[in-house]
Amino acid sequence: MIERAAPSDNTLVIHPAAPDADPARAEARLEEACGLAEALGLKIVDRAEEKLRKLDPSTYFGSGKVAMLKDRIVALGADAVVIDAALTPVQQRNLERAWNAKVIDRTGLILEIFAERASTKEGRLQVELARLTYARSRLVRTWTHLERQRGGRGFLAGPGETQIETDRRLISERMAKLRAELEDVKRTRALHRKRRRAAPWPTVALVGYTNAGKSTIFNILADSAVLAKDMPFATLDPTVRAIRSPSGRKILISDTVGFITDLPTELIAAFRATLEEVREADILVHVRDVSDPDHEGRKADVEAVLDALDAGAEHGQRVIEAWNKADRLSEADRADIEWRARLPKRPGVPPAAVMSAATGEGLDALMALVEQALSMDDTVLRFRADPEDAQALAWVHENGDVLEERVDAESGTTFAVARLSGPDAGRFRRRFPGLEISAEKAAAE
Repeated sequence: MIERAAPSDNTLVIHPAAPDADPARAEARLEEACGLAEALGLKIVDRAEEKLRKLDPSTYFGSGKVAMLKDRIVALGADAVVIDAALTPVQQRNLERAWNAKVIDRTGLILEIFAERASTKEGRLQVELARLTYARSRLVRTWTHLERQRGGRGFLAGPGETQIETDRRLISERMAKLRAELEDVKRTRALHRKRRRAAPWPTVALVGYTNAGKSTIFNILADSAVLAKDMPFATLDPTVRAIRSPSGRKILISDTVGFITDLPTELIAAFRATLEEVREADILVHVRDVSDPDHEGRKADVEAVLDALDAGAEHGQRVIEAWNKADRLSEADRADIEWRARLPKRPGVPPAAVMSAATGEGLDALMALVEQALSMDDTVLRFRADPEDAQALAWVHENGDVLEERVDAESGTTFAVARLSGPDAGRFRRRFPGLEISAEKAAAE
Protein backbone atom coordinates (compact mmCIF):
# COMPACT_ATOMS: atom_id res chain seq x y z
CA MET A 1 0.00 0.00 0.00
CA ILE A 2 2.28 2.78 1.22
CA GLU A 3 5.83 2.28 0.05
CA ARG A 4 7.80 2.20 3.24
CA ALA A 5 11.32 1.59 4.44
CA ALA A 6 12.33 -1.79 5.80
CA PRO A 7 13.36 -2.03 9.48
CA SER A 8 16.94 -2.67 8.44
CA ASP A 9 17.18 0.51 6.36
CA ASN A 10 19.71 3.12 7.50
CA THR A 11 17.63 6.25 8.04
CA LEU A 12 18.35 9.96 8.17
CA VAL A 13 15.73 11.98 10.09
CA ILE A 14 15.27 15.64 9.10
CA HIS A 15 13.14 18.28 10.77
CA PRO A 16 12.61 21.36 8.54
CA ALA A 17 12.43 24.42 10.78
CA ALA A 18 11.56 28.03 10.02
CA PRO A 19 14.42 30.52 10.60
CA ASP A 20 12.55 32.09 13.53
CA ALA A 21 11.45 28.76 15.05
CA ASP A 22 11.78 28.35 18.82
CA PRO A 23 14.97 26.24 19.29
CA ALA A 24 13.43 24.18 22.12
CA ARG A 25 10.31 23.49 20.07
CA ALA A 26 12.36 22.52 17.01
CA GLU A 27 14.54 20.18 19.05
CA ALA A 28 11.45 18.59 20.61
CA ARG A 29 9.97 18.03 17.16
CA LEU A 30 13.20 16.44 15.92
CA GLU A 31 13.35 14.22 19.00
CA GLU A 32 9.75 13.18 18.45
CA ALA A 33 10.37 12.38 14.77
CA CYS A 34 13.27 10.14 15.78
CA GLY A 35 11.01 8.42 18.31
CA LEU A 36 8.40 7.79 15.64
CA ALA A 37 11.02 6.35 13.27
CA GLU A 38 12.39 4.11 16.01
CA ALA A 39 8.85 2.94 16.78
CA LEU A 40 8.78 1.50 13.25
CA GLY A 41 12.11 -0.23 13.83
CA LEU A 42 14.08 2.03 11.48
CA LYS A 43 17.82 2.29 12.13
CA ILE A 44 18.64 5.99 12.59
CA VAL A 45 22.16 6.79 11.44
CA ASP A 46 21.87 10.57 11.77
CA ARG A 47 19.42 13.36 12.57
CA ALA A 48 19.36 16.99 11.53
CA GLU A 49 17.41 20.22 11.89
CA GLU A 50 17.43 22.06 8.57
CA LYS A 51 16.44 25.72 8.36
CA LEU A 52 13.82 26.29 5.68
CA ARG A 53 13.58 29.88 4.46
CA LYS A 54 11.30 29.21 1.52
CA LEU A 55 9.22 26.19 0.60
CA ASP A 56 9.89 24.86 -2.90
CA PRO A 57 6.67 23.50 -4.50
CA SER A 58 8.54 20.79 -6.42
CA THR A 59 11.09 19.52 -3.88
CA TYR A 60 10.07 21.21 -0.58
CA PHE A 61 13.73 22.23 -0.02
CA GLY A 62 15.60 24.54 -2.37
CA SER A 63 17.88 23.05 -5.02
CA GLY A 64 21.03 23.88 -3.05
CA LYS A 65 19.70 22.20 0.09
CA VAL A 66 18.61 19.15 -1.92
CA ALA A 67 22.12 18.78 -3.37
CA MET A 68 23.76 19.26 0.04
CA LEU A 69 21.50 16.67 1.64
CA LYS A 70 22.20 14.23 -1.19
CA ASP A 71 25.91 14.36 -0.36
CA ARG A 72 25.09 13.69 3.27
CA ILE A 73 22.80 10.76 2.40
CA VAL A 74 25.50 9.19 0.22
CA ALA A 75 28.15 9.69 2.91
CA LEU A 76 25.93 8.07 5.54
CA GLY A 77 24.89 5.22 3.26
CA ALA A 78 21.27 6.02 4.12
CA ASP A 79 18.56 3.99 2.37
CA ALA A 80 15.66 6.07 3.71
CA VAL A 81 15.01 9.67 4.73
CA VAL A 82 12.28 10.71 7.15
CA ILE A 83 11.06 14.29 6.60
CA ASP A 84 9.21 15.65 9.63
CA ALA A 85 6.67 17.50 7.49
CA ALA A 86 3.72 16.76 5.23
CA LEU A 87 4.98 16.43 1.66
CA THR A 88 2.90 16.57 -1.50
CA PRO A 89 3.07 13.51 -3.78
CA VAL A 90 5.16 15.51 -6.27
CA GLN A 91 7.64 16.64 -3.61
CA GLN A 92 7.99 13.12 -2.29
CA ARG A 93 8.56 11.63 -5.76
CA ASN A 94 11.08 14.30 -6.77
CA LEU A 95 13.08 13.92 -3.57
CA GLU A 96 13.24 10.16 -4.02
CA ARG A 97 14.57 10.62 -7.53
CA ALA A 98 17.11 13.25 -6.44
CA TRP A 99 18.40 11.27 -3.47
CA ASN A 100 17.90 7.72 -4.79
CA ALA A 101 16.42 6.77 -1.39
CA LYS A 102 13.00 6.09 0.08
CA VAL A 103 11.39 9.26 1.44
CA ILE A 104 8.82 9.03 4.23
CA ASP A 105 6.94 12.14 5.34
CA ARG A 106 5.37 12.72 8.75
CA THR A 107 1.91 11.65 7.61
CA GLY A 108 3.16 8.36 6.15
CA LEU A 109 5.22 7.68 9.27
CA ILE A 110 2.26 8.13 11.62
CA LEU A 111 -0.03 6.08 9.39
CA GLU A 112 2.44 3.18 9.41
CA ILE A 113 2.66 3.27 13.22
CA PHE A 114 -1.12 3.26 13.47
CA ALA A 115 -1.21 0.29 11.09
CA GLU A 116 1.19 -1.66 13.31
CA ARG A 117 -0.62 -0.77 16.54
CA ALA A 118 -4.23 -1.44 15.44
CA SER A 119 -5.39 -4.64 17.12
CA THR A 120 -9.19 -4.70 16.85
CA LYS A 121 -11.31 -5.00 13.73
CA GLU A 122 -12.55 -1.43 14.20
CA GLY A 123 -9.04 -0.07 14.56
CA ARG A 124 -7.82 -1.90 11.47
CA LEU A 125 -10.77 -0.61 9.41
CA GLN A 126 -10.06 2.98 10.46
CA VAL A 127 -6.34 2.74 9.74
CA GLU A 128 -6.87 1.07 6.38
CA LEU A 129 -9.26 3.82 5.29
CA ALA A 130 -6.75 6.49 6.34
CA ARG A 131 -3.91 4.74 4.51
CA LEU A 132 -5.96 4.34 1.34
CA THR A 133 -6.90 8.02 1.42
CA TYR A 134 -3.22 8.89 1.70
CA ALA A 135 -2.05 6.37 -0.91
CA ARG A 136 -4.66 7.25 -3.52
CA SER A 137 -3.00 10.58 -4.24
CA ARG A 138 0.41 8.91 -4.40
CA LEU A 139 -0.30 6.21 -6.96
CA VAL A 140 1.84 8.14 -9.40
CA ARG A 141 4.83 7.27 -7.23
CA THR A 142 4.24 3.55 -7.65
CA TRP A 143 3.20 3.34 -11.31
CA THR A 144 5.59 4.70 -13.93
CA HIS A 145 4.27 2.62 -16.83
CA LEU A 146 1.29 4.90 -17.47
CA GLU A 147 1.37 4.32 -21.22
CA ARG A 148 0.76 0.60 -20.76
CA GLN A 149 -2.97 0.26 -21.31
CA ARG A 150 -5.45 -2.52 -21.29
CA GLY A 151 -6.94 -2.23 -24.79
CA GLY A 152 -10.51 -2.87 -25.77
CA ARG A 153 -11.77 -5.24 -28.47
CA GLY A 154 -12.69 -4.08 -31.97
CA PHE A 155 -13.09 -0.58 -33.30
CA LEU A 156 -15.90 0.24 -30.87
CA ALA A 157 -13.67 -0.09 -27.82
CA GLY A 158 -11.54 2.74 -26.54
CA PRO A 159 -7.95 2.48 -25.38
CA GLY A 160 -9.05 1.01 -22.05
CA GLU A 161 -7.91 1.96 -18.59
CA THR A 162 -4.37 2.85 -17.76
CA GLN A 163 -2.89 0.92 -14.85
CA ILE A 164 -3.10 3.94 -12.57
CA GLU A 165 -6.79 4.46 -13.42
CA THR A 166 -7.50 0.83 -12.64
CA ASP A 167 -5.75 1.05 -9.27
CA ARG A 168 -7.44 4.34 -8.43
CA ARG A 169 -10.83 2.79 -9.19
CA LEU A 170 -10.07 -0.30 -7.09
CA ILE A 171 -8.94 1.88 -4.18
CA SER A 172 -12.09 4.00 -4.47
CA GLU A 173 -14.26 0.88 -4.37
CA ARG A 174 -12.40 -0.42 -1.31
CA MET A 175 -12.73 2.95 0.42
CA ALA A 176 -16.48 2.97 -0.21
CA LYS A 177 -16.76 -0.47 1.38
CA LEU A 178 -14.69 0.60 4.40
CA ARG A 179 -16.81 3.73 4.89
CA ALA A 180 -19.95 1.56 4.89
CA GLU A 181 -18.43 -0.74 7.52
CA LEU A 182 -17.35 2.23 9.62
CA GLU A 183 -20.87 3.64 9.43
CA ASP A 184 -22.00 0.41 11.11
CA VAL A 185 -19.33 0.99 13.76
CA LYS A 186 -20.57 4.55 14.22
CA ARG A 187 -24.16 3.38 14.68
CA THR A 188 -23.06 0.72 17.17
CA ARG A 189 -21.05 3.25 19.18
CA ALA A 190 -23.97 5.68 19.12
CA LEU A 191 -26.22 2.95 20.57
CA HIS A 192 -23.68 2.22 23.29
CA ARG A 193 -23.47 5.92 24.18
CA LYS A 194 -27.27 6.14 24.22
CA ARG A 195 -27.45 3.25 26.67
CA ARG A 196 -24.79 4.84 28.86
CA ARG A 197 -26.67 8.16 28.89
CA ALA A 198 -29.82 6.29 29.89
CA ALA A 199 -27.97 4.66 32.82
CA PRO A 200 -27.34 7.63 33.61
CA TRP A 201 -23.72 7.83 34.74
CA PRO A 202 -21.35 10.68 33.94
CA THR A 203 -18.50 9.96 31.52
CA VAL A 204 -14.92 11.11 32.02
CA ALA A 205 -12.59 10.85 29.01
CA LEU A 206 -8.81 10.85 29.32
CA VAL A 207 -7.28 12.85 26.47
CA GLY A 208 -3.80 14.13 25.75
CA TYR A 209 -0.67 13.94 23.70
CA THR A 210 0.55 10.48 22.79
CA ASN A 211 2.68 8.84 25.49
CA ALA A 212 1.58 11.31 28.18
CA GLY A 213 0.47 8.50 30.53
CA LYS A 214 -3.27 8.23 29.88
CA SER A 215 -3.39 4.43 29.83
CA THR A 216 -1.34 4.14 33.03
CA ILE A 217 -3.79 6.44 34.84
CA PHE A 218 -6.72 4.53 33.33
CA ASN A 219 -5.33 1.18 34.51
CA ILE A 220 -4.91 2.41 38.09
CA LEU A 221 -8.35 4.03 38.31
CA ALA A 222 -10.19 1.19 36.56
CA ASP A 223 -8.04 -1.66 37.91
CA SER A 224 -7.61 -2.64 34.28
CA ALA A 225 -4.83 -4.00 32.08
CA VAL A 226 -4.91 -1.78 29.00
CA LEU A 227 -1.56 -1.76 27.17
CA ALA A 228 0.53 1.04 28.67
CA LYS A 229 4.03 1.38 27.26
CA ASP A 230 6.58 4.14 26.83
CA MET A 231 5.98 4.40 23.08
CA PRO A 232 3.80 6.50 20.75
CA PHE A 233 0.23 5.39 20.07
CA ALA A 234 0.20 2.42 22.44
CA THR A 235 -3.59 2.93 22.61
CA LEU A 236 -5.66 3.10 19.42
CA ASP A 237 -8.89 1.46 20.51
CA PRO A 238 -10.89 3.30 23.20
CA THR A 239 -11.77 1.40 26.37
CA VAL A 240 -14.59 2.31 28.75
CA ARG A 241 -14.83 1.05 32.33
CA ALA A 242 -17.17 1.80 35.23
CA ILE A 243 -15.50 2.95 38.45
CA ARG A 244 -16.57 4.32 41.81
CA SER A 245 -15.34 7.73 42.89
CA PRO A 246 -14.12 8.19 46.49
CA SER A 247 -17.61 9.39 47.45
CA GLY A 248 -19.19 6.30 45.90
CA ARG A 249 -20.45 8.01 42.75
CA LYS A 250 -20.48 5.70 39.72
CA ILE A 251 -18.45 7.07 36.78
CA LEU A 252 -17.66 5.77 33.31
CA ILE A 253 -14.03 6.45 32.43
CA SER A 254 -12.74 6.25 28.86
CA ASP A 255 -9.16 5.82 27.61
CA THR A 256 -8.69 7.34 24.15
CA VAL A 257 -6.16 7.49 21.33
CA GLY A 258 -3.31 9.94 21.89
CA PHE A 259 -2.98 13.09 19.82
CA ILE A 260 0.15 14.41 18.14
CA THR A 261 1.38 17.53 16.39
CA ASP A 262 0.06 17.69 12.83
CA LEU A 263 -2.14 14.62 13.32
CA PRO A 264 -2.96 13.61 9.72
CA THR A 265 -6.39 14.76 8.60
CA GLU A 266 -6.91 11.31 7.09
CA LEU A 267 -6.67 9.83 10.59
CA ILE A 268 -8.98 12.38 12.17
CA ALA A 269 -11.60 11.58 9.51
CA ALA A 270 -11.17 7.81 9.79
CA PHE A 271 -11.18 7.82 13.61
CA ARG A 272 -14.14 10.19 13.94
CA ALA A 273 -16.44 7.40 15.16
CA THR A 274 -13.92 6.59 17.90
CA LEU A 275 -13.17 10.20 18.74
CA GLU A 276 -16.85 10.98 19.22
CA GLU A 277 -16.37 9.31 22.63
CA VAL A 278 -14.35 12.42 23.49
CA ARG A 279 -16.99 14.85 22.25
CA GLU A 280 -19.76 13.08 24.20
CA ALA A 281 -17.89 13.02 27.54
CA ASP A 282 -19.15 15.11 30.45
CA ILE A 283 -15.61 15.89 31.60
CA LEU A 284 -12.27 15.78 29.80
CA VAL A 285 -9.15 15.03 31.80
CA HIS A 286 -6.26 16.43 29.76
CA VAL A 287 -3.23 14.36 30.76
CA ARG A 288 -0.01 16.33 30.23
CA ASP A 289 3.59 15.15 30.51
CA VAL A 290 5.05 18.10 32.42
CA SER A 291 8.54 16.59 32.19
CA ASP A 292 8.45 17.25 28.43
CA PRO A 293 10.37 20.51 27.75
CA ASP A 294 7.73 21.42 25.16
CA HIS A 295 4.67 20.52 27.24
CA GLU A 296 3.05 23.91 26.60
CA GLY A 297 3.37 23.34 22.84
CA ARG A 298 1.93 19.84 23.26
CA LYS A 299 -1.01 21.34 25.13
CA ALA A 300 -1.74 23.69 22.23
CA ASP A 301 -1.56 20.75 19.78
CA VAL A 302 -4.08 18.73 21.81
CA GLU A 303 -6.45 21.68 22.08
CA ALA A 304 -6.24 22.19 18.30
CA VAL A 305 -7.31 18.58 17.67
CA LEU A 306 -10.11 18.87 20.26
CA ASP A 307 -11.33 22.01 18.55
CA ALA A 308 -11.38 20.16 15.21
CA LEU A 309 -13.65 17.60 16.89
CA ASP A 310 -15.94 20.31 18.33
CA ALA A 311 -14.77 19.27 21.79
CA GLY A 312 -12.98 20.92 24.70
CA ALA A 313 -13.50 23.96 26.89
CA GLU A 314 -14.26 26.20 23.90
CA HIS A 315 -17.24 23.95 23.13
CA GLY A 316 -18.72 23.92 26.63
CA GLN A 317 -17.03 20.83 28.09
CA ARG A 318 -15.47 20.88 31.52
CA VAL A 319 -11.74 20.27 31.39
CA ILE A 320 -9.37 19.20 34.16
CA GLU A 321 -5.62 18.93 33.67
CA ALA A 322 -3.52 16.10 35.09
CA TRP A 323 0.09 17.28 35.25
CA ASN A 324 1.67 13.84 35.00
CA LYS A 325 5.28 12.59 35.37
CA ALA A 326 6.03 15.18 38.04
CA ASP A 327 8.42 12.66 39.61
CA ARG A 328 10.82 13.30 36.70
CA LEU A 329 11.14 17.03 37.47
CA SER A 330 13.90 18.78 39.34
CA GLU A 331 13.03 20.11 42.80
CA ALA A 332 12.82 23.68 41.49
CA ASP A 333 10.55 22.79 38.56
CA ARG A 334 8.40 20.62 40.81
CA ALA A 335 7.96 23.47 43.30
CA ASP A 336 7.01 25.82 40.45
CA ILE A 337 4.22 23.65 39.02
CA GLU A 338 2.88 22.87 42.50
CA TRP A 339 2.66 26.61 43.15
CA ARG A 340 0.86 27.12 39.83
CA ALA A 341 -1.62 24.32 40.63
CA ARG A 342 -2.51 26.02 43.95
CA LEU A 343 -3.30 29.40 42.36
CA PRO A 344 -6.92 30.55 42.80
CA LYS A 345 -9.24 29.47 40.01
CA ARG A 346 -9.19 31.88 37.07
CA PRO A 347 -11.58 32.15 34.11
CA GLY A 348 -10.41 30.07 31.17
CA VAL A 349 -7.74 28.24 33.20
CA PRO A 350 -8.68 24.64 34.03
CA PRO A 351 -7.95 23.26 37.51
CA ALA A 352 -4.92 20.99 37.66
CA ALA A 353 -3.59 18.13 39.77
CA VAL A 354 0.16 17.54 40.04
CA MET A 355 0.72 13.80 39.88
CA SER A 356 2.74 10.80 38.84
CA ALA A 357 0.90 7.81 37.44
CA ALA A 358 4.09 5.74 37.84
CA THR A 359 4.13 6.20 41.64
CA GLY A 360 0.41 6.78 42.21
CA GLU A 361 1.10 10.18 43.71
CA GLY A 362 -1.59 12.80 43.12
CA LEU A 363 -4.35 10.43 41.95
CA ASP A 364 -6.47 11.37 44.98
CA ALA A 365 -6.11 15.05 44.08
CA LEU A 366 -7.14 14.30 40.49
CA MET A 367 -10.25 12.40 41.58
CA ALA A 368 -11.14 15.21 43.99
CA LEU A 369 -11.15 17.62 41.04
CA VAL A 370 -13.31 15.21 39.04
CA GLU A 371 -15.76 14.98 41.97
CA GLN A 372 -15.83 18.75 42.24
CA ALA A 373 -16.56 19.15 38.53
CA LEU A 374 -19.31 16.55 38.63
CA SER A 375 -20.87 18.13 41.73
CA MET A 376 -21.51 21.35 39.77
CA ASP A 377 -24.61 19.65 38.34
CA ASP A 378 -25.74 18.30 41.71
CA THR A 379 -29.16 18.97 43.17
CA VAL A 380 -30.06 19.33 46.85
CA LEU A 381 -33.36 17.61 47.72
CA ARG A 382 -35.35 18.27 50.86
CA PHE A 383 -38.06 15.74 51.66
CA ARG A 384 -40.00 14.03 54.44
CA ALA A 385 -40.28 10.27 54.63
CA ASP A 386 -42.83 8.45 56.77
CA PRO A 387 -41.89 5.12 58.38
CA GLU A 388 -43.32 3.21 55.39
CA ASP A 389 -40.94 5.15 53.09
CA ALA A 390 -37.82 3.43 54.43
CA GLN A 391 -36.94 2.23 50.93
CA ALA A 392 -36.65 5.84 49.74
CA LEU A 393 -34.25 6.69 52.58
CA ALA A 394 -32.16 3.61 51.81
CA TRP A 395 -32.00 4.60 48.12
CA VAL A 396 -30.77 8.10 48.97
CA HIS A 397 -28.10 6.76 51.31
CA GLU A 398 -26.86 4.42 48.59
CA ASN A 399 -26.91 6.88 45.68
CA GLY A 400 -26.36 10.30 47.23
CA ASP A 401 -24.80 12.21 50.07
CA VAL A 402 -27.15 12.75 53.03
CA LEU A 403 -26.35 16.20 54.42
CA GLU A 404 -28.93 16.29 57.19
CA GLU A 405 -31.33 13.78 58.71
CA ARG A 406 -33.77 14.38 61.61
CA VAL A 407 -36.38 11.94 62.95
CA ASP A 408 -39.53 13.14 64.71
CA ALA A 409 -39.79 11.06 67.88
CA GLU A 410 -43.61 11.06 68.00
CA SER A 411 -44.55 10.32 64.38
CA GLY A 412 -41.40 8.54 63.25
CA THR A 413 -41.26 10.83 60.21
CA THR A 414 -37.79 11.54 58.85
CA PHE A 415 -36.86 14.98 57.52
CA ALA A 416 -33.85 14.71 55.22
CA VAL A 417 -31.61 16.88 53.09
CA ALA A 418 -29.58 15.00 50.45
CA ARG A 419 -27.25 15.93 47.65
CA LEU A 420 -27.56 13.92 44.42
CA SER A 421 -26.32 14.22 40.88
CA GLY A 422 -28.80 15.79 38.46
CA PRO A 423 -29.69 12.44 36.81
CA ASP A 424 -29.99 10.67 40.19
CA ALA A 425 -32.27 13.42 41.49
CA GLY A 426 -34.53 12.79 38.50
CA ARG A 427 -34.48 9.05 39.13
CA PHE A 428 -35.37 9.60 42.79
CA ARG A 429 -38.39 11.71 41.86
CA ARG A 430 -39.64 9.14 39.36
CA ARG A 431 -39.03 6.21 41.69
CA PHE A 432 -40.79 7.74 44.71
CA PRO A 433 -43.48 10.06 43.31
CA GLY A 434 -45.52 10.10 46.56
CA LEU A 435 -42.91 11.98 48.58
CA GLU A 436 -43.07 15.71 49.19
CA ILE A 437 -39.83 16.89 47.61
CA SER A 438 -38.33 20.34 47.12
CA ALA A 439 -35.21 20.81 45.05
CA GLU A 440 -32.55 23.48 44.61
CA LYS A 441 -29.29 23.72 42.71
CA ALA A 442 -26.33 22.69 44.84
CA ALA A 443 -23.89 25.48 45.61
CA ALA A 444 -20.58 25.22 43.71
CA GLU A 445 -17.72 24.22 45.97
